[in-house]
Amino acid sequence: MDAAIDLKQMQQSAENASQFLRSLANRDRLMLLCHLTRGEACVSELEEQSGIHQPSLSQQLGVLRREGLIEPRKQGKRVYYSIASDNVRAMLVQLYSMFCSQETVTEDD
Repeated sequence: MDAAIDLKQMQQSAENASQFLRSLANRDRLMLLCHLTRGEACVSELEEQSGIHQPSLSQQLGVLRREGLIEPRKQGKRVYYSIASDNVRAMLVQLYSMFCSQETVTEDD
């Protein structure tokens, strides 16, 4: 009986991980998340920093918000976004070390 419970828990964990990875599996969303690792930013700052323009920017922010990867904070007319959890930040640090650090081997090497 314990094996069945563990299997169900494992299946649910795998589903959660799969959904999390699907949320990350978009170039624009990854760019936005990378910019947010530096700290909170409003939409206009993210547009300037990332080069992603409306309406795509709003669409991708909406996906990240719905998936719980970022959280909004409204101040006056502006909405500021930040990374929602340490788990998201940890994954981004890992991705950075794998793909963006100076030690990353390029295809030309």
